[in-house]
This record gives sequence, structure tokens and C-alpha cells, in this order.
Amino acid sequence: MSETKKKNGLFSNVRQDLPASIVVFFVALPLCLGIALASGAPLFSGLIAGIVGGILVGALSNSALGVSGPAAGLAVIVLTAINSLEVFEAFLVAVVLAGILQMVMGLLKGGVIGYYFPSSVIKGMLTGIGIIIILKQIPHTLGYDGDYEGDFAFQQVDGQNTFSELLNMFNYISPGAVIVSIISLTILLTWDKFLSHRHKIFNLIQGPLVAVVIGIAYQMISKVYFPDLAIEEQHLVSVPVAENFSGFINQFKFPDFSYIFSSEIWIIAITIAVVASLETLLCVEATDKLDPQKRITNTNRELLAQGAGNVLSGLIGGLPITQVIVRSSANIQSGGQSKLSAIFHGIFLLICVASIPFVLNMIPLAVLASILLIVGYKLAKPSLFKQMYNLGWSQFTPFIVTILGIVFTDLLRGIAMGVIVGVVMILRNSFKNSHFLHQEIVDNGHHKVKMTLAEEVSFINKGAILQELNALPNGTKLTIDMGKSVSIDYDVLEIIDNFNSTAKSKGIEVNLINRGEIQTADY
Repeated sequence: MSETKKKNGLFSNVRQDLPASIVVFFVALPLCLGIALASGAPLFSGLIAGIVGGILVGALSNSALGVSGPAAGLAVIVLTAINSLEVFEAFLVAVVLAGILQMVMGLLKGGVIGYYFPSSVIKGMLTGIGIIIILKQIPHTLGYDGDYEGDFAFQQVDGQNTFSELLNMFNYISPGAVIVSIISLTILLTWDKFLSHRHKIFNLIQGPLVAVVIGIAYQMISKVYFPDLAIEEQHLVSVPVAENFSGFINQFKFPDFSYIFSSEIWIIAITIAVVASLETLLCVEATDKLDPQKRITNTNRELLAQGAGNVLSGLIGGLPITQVIVRSSANIQSGGQSKLSAIFHGIFLLICVASIPFVLNMIPLAVLASILLIVGYKLAKPSLFKQMYNLGWSQFTPFIVTILGIVFTDLLRGIAMGVIVGVVMILRNSFKNSHFLHQEIVDNGHHKVKMTLAEEVSFINKGAILQELNALPNGTKLTIDMGKSVSIDYDVLEIIDNFNSTAKSKGIEVNLINRGEIQTADY
């Protein structure tokens, strides 16, 4: 094997990918459980989705840094579907079918949709998610876990909303959780700001791992010596514990394909396939923007990988899978370099859930919330707001609207709002930039006007051009130069020709340059 192949091999970055995968593992663990709880599904089904998303999707995907697993954006859809079908094994059939549909979309090159989201919206999505993470994790750091981990919606399942929860949490403060959060944040900030630059060992052993170990140690010690400061069981990770290997295997569920001809199953499958694909493509775009090496993911291959992951997840009892920005950004922030970190995190989930669930169940949720707070802050740094503002209102407006939409509704609605505003800004700019107008007054007092049309003039520009023509005073000498235009929409040419035919009645003299050479735009 050549030196180049060695350098570019899958394991060439294992020293960076292994520590990063441990951080992603700790981030993914509560999210898998929380999303399963919110979905009304068995807790183990969320872990299955995390394992499959890490190992299988990680291996098949072309995304270097993306991490897949169960997504909060699908929780409401899954909850509604399970309640409607009343049989979890029937829902699993829909997951399998959704995976097949995603694979078909990948084969049909449907991944190209991901390239049509404005950059300002993607940056707004990342920042909005960062803000949501911060707002949602603050109650967990104080020991109030009324809302599930991984919830992005403004209206929460516990009856509160994102902001009322911040007031309600003061009625449920856990002293032990507060102590653990303070210790964890101190470790994480010290590790990130100082120790990681001092010695390679502090990059190999990540701060989140140390914080988790200390959190477990605190729980063990406090239960024996300071029971009043111990963290109650409901504020700890809650992985299902099997009594033996047979019990572990029995946690896997299998789809009942006798439901495959049900129209309701197919409607659910199509819904999951569309929403999961959209979330994945958005996350792929966002992850590529965060990638320090600026690698570009093959979105069609990503849909194939996600589809394969959903087929397997559905076959063994797991929730639907998408690429998820929280886990992906944690991977990037922790120094992950290749998809090996995603694969490792899935392996860690499988090994730990199968062999040491009782150890995982000693991890305080406050520690994991502290880790997520750091992830959220890095996604929503104040400097980004200044950077986007300096780019002008056409970039800043969709950016802010996306953030507000995500914070006050949910992820997909927020993105939709940002896209709509982004399109409006594009249309507005296109409306304004269809032509250049030069005016001057000649000696006889008449206006002399030259209108130079742009290279591409579409029907969107029709209104702007019509306004300019109608505003010309009587007696104007008008020249319309189409020499720089490659194509002009028929609607625009029709307006110009109609104006030319009626201009004499207003005493307007019209001179058309290169009119005969213009090709009508074919839309």
C-alpha cells in the first residue's frame, strides 16, 4: 500500500476520531432516549436508531462529519402514527417502507433539492438550533427534566413552552444537579480554553469524558456520604436494563408485514420519507458549512445511506433516522475528521447498552446538559450576528427570520419561514436589478433616457420595467438597449413592443437596439 493510501485511509485520523466519537456518544445517548420517550415508542427503539445511524449509515454515507440517529423533528409524526395504528410492529412496517422510498429518491437524484436552500437560511438554522439548545438545556442543568432531551419545539409536551419553562424550573431545582452542572461546566470550559492547548493528552482525553466520569463519581459518593445532595433517579440517564442476554435480544421488535397493504401505513411511510429526507438534506448542507475542510457531501448517496439505515432500523425495532445537526456539530467541535467518528459512536452505543447499562444509568442528565450547552454556544456565537449583519439586509433578514421561526415554532417551520423570506428578498433584488436607467435633459428641455436591460430578464422584472416606462414624461427620447441581454421573457418583450406602438401618442420617441437579435426566454 502506498504512502498516499495510508495517509488517506479510513483509520488515518483515528487519534482525532476516537475522542470525538466518545463526546458524540454522550450527546447521542440522552437524545436517543428522550426522542423515543416523546415519540411514545419503547426507549430501546431510540437506542436502536442511534446504533444503526452510527454504524450502518455512518459506513454508507459520503458525509465526512455527519452523524445520524433519531430526530426530534419526527417525534410528533411518530407519536401520531403509533397512537393511530395502536400496534408498534405495524409502525415498523412504515419505517421500512420509508427507507425504501428514500433509496428510490436517491437513485432518482432527489438529493439535488439540498442545494436550493439559501446560505443565510442554513446559517440561521445553525444559530437557531444553538439558541434552542441553550434555552432547552438550562432547566436540565438545574435538575428540572420536565421536557425530554432533544425537544426543539416551542410548545412542549409537559405543557410549558421554551420560555415559561425557564421560570417554572425554579420550583424544581435540585442542589445535586446544580453542583454537578457547575463542576461540569468548569471542567469543559477549562479544557476547551486552556488545557487542550497545553498537551496532546488533553486532546486525546476529551473534557466531556472527564465531566461524565466525575458526574458518576459524585453520584456514587453522595449517595453514601451526602444523601441529601445525591441526584434523584429521575434526573439520571435511564437506559433499559435486561436481566440477561436473552432479555436484551427480546428488546428488539420486528415489523408485522401483514399491515403492508394498509393505505394508512403508506401515508405514514411517505410522510416519514419526505420529512426525514428534508431534515437530512438540511443537516448535510449545514454540516458541510461547519466542516473546516469544506468537503462536499454527495446528497444522492446520503439519501441512499439514510434509506438503508431506515430499512434496517425498521426491521429490528428502531425509530426513523435522519442526519442530526446537534450530534454532527458536537462531532466537529470535538475534532472529528472522518466518518469513523460516527461509526465509533454507534459501536460505543451498542457495546455500552448491551454490557454496562447500569453504569450509563448513573450518569446525571445535568452533566450531559452541560456538554450540550457548550455545543449550543459554539453554534450561536454573537460574532456570527455581526458577520451576517455586515453582509446586508438581503442576507441578514432571512437569517434572523429563520432563527426566530425555529425558537418560536419548531425546526422545519422556522426553516420554511426563512426560505420564504429568502425567496422574497431574491425576487425583490431581481425586480430592482433588471435594468439600468440613465437619464439626462438635452438643450430643448426634453428628457433623453437610455434603458439598458440585464443579461437575463424574466417575468419577475416585468413590473419594474413597466413602472419605469409609464413614468416617462411626454416628449421623452427613449433608447432601450438589449445588446447585453442573453434572453428576455416573452412577457417583457410584449410590454416593450406594446409601449413602442403607443409611444407616439405621448410624443415619446423609442429606439430599440438589438431587438431583432433577442431570443425569447423559454421557461
